[in-house]
Amino acid sequence: MAGRPREFDRETALLKARDAFWARGYEGTSMADLVSALGLASARIYAAFGSKEDLFREAVELYEAKEGGFAARALAEEPTARRAIERMLREAVDVYAAPGNPRGCMVVSAATNCTNENDAVMRWLAEHRRARTKSIVDRLRQAAKEGELDPETDVAALGDYFAALLHGLSVQARDGVPRKRLLALIGLALHTLPPD
Repeated sequence: MAGRPREFDRETALLKARDAFWARGYEGTSMADLVSALGLASARIYAAFGSKEDLFREAVELYEAKEGGFAARALAEEPTARRAIERMLREAVDVYAAPGNPRGCMVVSAATNCTNENDAVMRWLAEHRRARTKSIVDRLRQAAKEGELDPETDVAALGDYFAALLHGLSVQARDGVPRKRLLALIGLALHTLPPD
């Protein structure tokens, strides 16, 4: 008589899947990799999460709710745009270069290039990155309206600059640039904003 399949903790399985995708990206993580990482047969993974793409999307949402949520929190919680940008960039370095985690940002590195069959995943992540850029621009626009920034400031260009730096920090961290050098970039970037 065959035994019952062992129970599994869905949240733990999702965390393991997140780390696999974070480390190797969407296309770089095969179902065999997921079977190994989760310790579950592929049929159980499909039954619990649907398709590989569904599992990936859920893993990204988990990342954004936890480690990757630093930017949204900083932009919403800090009283000035300068403090929000500084906190966002510092926490980016903390997440992207944290020992024990895959390096870089999952949303930046998981699928920037895909085969045609995975274009939907690539477009979905690009939408997430554009949404992050918009949130930075919106925070800077608010700062201009409230007098923190010169009203003539090109907030779109400034927001694009900080988004490019945020995404660039991810790539640099993934390439092994030391934390100290990543943090040094923040001071330079803050020169584009007036002091509090």
